[in-house]
Formats: sequence, structure tokens, C-alpha cells
Amino acid sequence: MSETHPQITPPKQRRAPLLIGVAALVVLVLVAGFLWLRGGDEAGAAGGEKSEKVVLGTVGASDPYWQVLVDAAAEEGIDLEVKDFADYTQPNPALSEGELDINQFQHIVYLAEYNVANDDDVVPLGSTAIYPLGLYSTQVDSLEEIQDGDTVVVPDDDSNQARGLLILQSAGLITLKDGGSIYSTLADIDESASRVKVKAIKADLTPTSLPDVAAAIINNDFVEKAGLKFEDALATDDPEDPNALPYVNVFAVRAEDRDDPTLLKLVEVYQETQAVLDGVQDVSGGTAQLLTIPQDELQSALDEVEADTAAQQ
Repeated sequence: MSETHPQITPPKQRRAPLLIGVAALVVLVLVAGFLWLRGGDEAGAAGGEKSEKVVLGTVGASDPYWQVLVDAAAEEGIDLEVKDFADYTQPNPALSEGELDINQFQHIVYLAEYNVANDDDVVPLGSTAIYPLGLYSTQVDSLEEIQDGDTVVVPDDDSNQARGLLILQSAGLITLKDGGSIYSTLADIDESASRVKVKAIKADLTPTSLPDVAAAIINNDFVEKAGLKFEDALATDDPEDPNALPYVNVFAVRAEDRDDPTLLKLVEVYQETQAVLDGVQDVSGGTAQLLTIPQDELQSALDEVEADTAAQQ
């Protein structure tokens, strides 16, 4: 005769330890995964794989060589963002206010005048090139065709205005009192001894003025954008003249960042990447005089021009 054993159902409360054990295992797995990922991130940062973010401001960010620089910088661990500005008055205030880490659009004379006028201390970090400034026209093909009494325009910012006036004087179109200098203004024109009238307008508007004037001094940045050719300039200054050093274009930073290793590395990438330099020459129509000038020499030149600028005021 067989025995019958009653079926025993375990009490429900005995499932709790099992559920707790499963939950604990899940938590351990999640924690272990988090620590593994975090450890990987820290190892990557320690190994130099983490990119340093740098925001650079310029006028003309659409020029192709800027993307070449972005790519070259990325290979050196620099996450470069190039921010475009409409005109020259914007990148220095943006730098001072912390919107940018560095900018590259100006020469030393412009920077000196900005610092003096705004009691600022933006400093040069490295050089790029000297670009010749030219006189262009869509009305005439030579200086000789410009008539007495015609109007010629120059940029209205102080540094490029003075430089433009010196070009007009060298071209025989005007005469400047006392021979002219990097501080000359329209007030220094000897009108009785000059062939043309001169008007100052914003630098980015000089190309659009060409249908209405005999000729215009146009900054290198705007020449090709206006459909002009560099070789069609009626007159230019000489970027190889030793006295042209104050017109070398520079990377500029806040004074406290003059020794920043990432920013110094970015300048080095620009100066040593042939594809970038080739792109600069392409945009300038082969007119750029590429220069690598030590930072201390750039600062000395800036100090000198700032002192002279302050003395003029």
C-alpha cells in the first residue's frame, strides 16, 4: 500500500531573500559598469585623449583654410571652434569679455589703438602675415585716369585709414602735412596740394562704394569677396619694407593667457601646417608675406606703438 505525501507550498515570505539577492546583484552590475566607464574616461583624459576646447574669433571664417586649421588642431588634441564676426570692431571686445579664447584678424597698429582707446591689455601671441593694402577701382584702369577732384575712399578705422592715406600719397593723389605717419587722418591732408577728395567709410563697405567713387582702399580680406583681383590694384604698399612690422597680423589673447600652452600650441599648428599656409596664400592671391616673429618682439612692437598712440592723444 503506497503512502500519500501531502503537497507542501512554501510560505510566500520565503521569496523575499531571493528577490533581495537578485536586486543586489543588479545593483552591483550597474555600479561595476559605471566604475568601468568612469575609469575608462579618466584613463583617456590621463592619456591626453581629452580635447581642449578653444574658441577663436575672426573676420572671414568662411575662408577654406580655417577648416584646415580646425582639422589640424584636432590632431593635436585641440577642439577648435572658429567664430565669424561681421566687422573688425567686434572680436577684441568679445575676447575681453570672455566670449573668445583667442582672435586673429588684426595687425599690431590696430591692436595698439584698440588697447589705448579702451584701456585694455590684449596682447599678441604669435604672428601670421603682412598683407599689402591696395587701391582698387571699377571706373579706371590706371592712376593717371583718376581726375582732379574725384573722390577716393579709405577705411575709417584709424590704423587702416592712416595706412591708406600713405598709399594715396605715394601714388601722387594726395599730400599729407609733415609727410604723414601711421597716425595720419583726413585732417592731415593738404587739400590745396592734393588731386583728389578723400572720404572715410567702414572697411567692409569700401568694396560696395566702387560704383560711386573713382577708387577705394580695400583691405585684403575683402578683395576677392568683392569680385576683384589682387593683381588689378592700382597701387599698394610694400609688406617687405622693414617699417611694415607694425602691420603684421597677429593672434591675440587676454594678457593672463599669454603663456597658455594650448593657445601657444594652436599658434604653432597654424605656423607649421603647410596646408594652412597654402590656404592663406590662396585666399590672399599669393600676396601674403608669411612671418614667424617671436612673441617678445611682437610685444615690444606693440608697446612702442601703444606709447606713440597715447602720446598722440
